[in-house]
Amino acid sequence: MAYITLSRKAFFHNLNIITAQVGDTSKIALVLKDNAYGHGLLEIATLAQEYGITRAVVRCNVEAQMIEHLFSYILVLDDIAQEKSDIVRHSINSLEQIGRFAKGSLVELKVDTGMHRNGVAVDEVEKALELIEQHSLTCKAIFTHFRSADTLSSEWFWQKKIFQKIQEKYQNRGFDFHSANSAGTFRSTTCKEDMIRVGIAAYGCLELDTAFEQPNLQPVLSLIAQKQTTRLLKASQHVGYNATCKAEEDTLVSTYDVGYADGLLRSASNRHVTPNGSRILGRISMDNVTLTCKDEEIVIYNNANEYAKTADTIGYEVLTRLASYLERKVVS
Repeated sequence: MAYITLSRKAFFHNLNIITAQVGDTSKIALVLKDNAYGHGLLEIATLAQEYGITRAVVRCNVEAQMIEHLFSYILVLDDIAQEKSDIVRHSINSLEQIGRFAKGSLVELKVDTGMHRNGVAVDEVEKALELIEQHSLTCKAIFTHFRSADTLSSEWFWQKKIFQKIQEKYQNRGFDFHSANSAGTFRSTTCKEDMIRVGIAAYGCLELDTAFEQPNLQPVLSLIAQKQTTRLLKASQHVGYNATCKAEEDTLVSTYDVGYADGLLRSASNRHVTPNGSRILGRISMDNVTLTCKDEEIVIYNNANEYAKTADTIGYEVLTRLASYLERKVVS
């Protein structure tokens, strides 16, 4: 069965770079949402604890419950607090949500400084804080999210300026403040906020505009498939559904046990070249793929960003599409 390897060495290498950037490991909140960007929630959370990370960010309550024993702080981005917790905090994304949280819950107020997705408007912050108090919730932090920190534009600057004004207004109220995602972390020379929320950089797949210096990060995840069959594809014969690939000459090919049900993207059919130089021939099937290779195992990709280019997408989508049932093996 196809499986995934996770490099402890690469992961710790990336965390070392991030720690050096922000000055203190305690400021790192590792984003583990969506199965740790496809890497495996428990596998990555355990490695993070081993490294010394004490803060985590997840999508939902189920994810928080799975890793609650590993961290002293967990922020849930997109769910409602069902019960009071001393560890788990929940993001408030709108005024309408506030009355739905369990009394006594710890919350963090998200402010929309320009993403226009989630968060209360800048002019709703005071009203939100009043409602939080009225519903017996405890607001511990105010935060925002940058929409274009990875690109060379003015947007990062004006969003940051808006958030700084909010900080100045509420800094004497005892709140923590955070705004930097992975890209934002490397756009700043110092980390003056209480924490950063780092996701894709920790997994080694951060891509910044070419105008910026790219940190020397290393991809953590590799997708490996095992051979099913080998055959000689004769010249003029076609392979795969709808005969989209015809052999120009006699070619030895093998099928491997990974397909779009496992997370491969069909848009990479007839396009992707693996790290060892083997090519995908024909359309990627639900459960297998044909390659110009006869090895018993093959690395389909060890850099999600490179695979993403052949599929006309981004590394985030490639990684989070990986099936949760694929075994994740931590290697040195």
